[in-house]
Amino acid sequence: MKVGVISDTHGLLRPEALAALAGCARIIHGGDIGSPDILEQLASVAPLHVVRGNNDLQADWAGQLADSLQFDLYGWQVLLVHDIADVPASLDPDVRVVITGHSHKPVIEWRGERLYLNPGSAGRRRFKLPVTLGLLEVSAGSIEPRIVSLLE
Repeated sequence: MKVGVISDTHGLLRPEALAALAGCARIIHGGDIGSPDILEQLASVAPLHVVRGNNDLQADWAGQLADSLQFDLYGWQVLLVHDIADVPASLDPDVRVVITGHSHKPVIEWRGERLYLNPGSAGRRRFKLPVTLGLLEVSAGSIEPRIVSLLE
């Protein structure tokens, strides 16, 4: 099952991002969305799991969004938070995937049996950081993450 992971759009959903997310069974947004229009466009592609980011906190439209979510993704327990600093020190041992955003730096890191994924920023380029999103190939027995560059 193909799952899209996007973060830090800051009000910009690039056509390249939509093309990369085509065919996803689900989409996960790690916060700093920037506009409810982004969520509407993503929801037209696939069902969403979304948290708000620090830049969404004052927005009325984001008031109903959670700061963190724990959910099942085809048998994998996922924790979704915007900032890795908000991951609890005593993490639920059933959580096998931690997805964050905030830093705009794409990261795939395995810590033992747990995957930490930051898809980077799919919005406006910040400094010289890449413009990216993540894709997961998920089955009951495996999860394969990759980072997709949206701009050269």
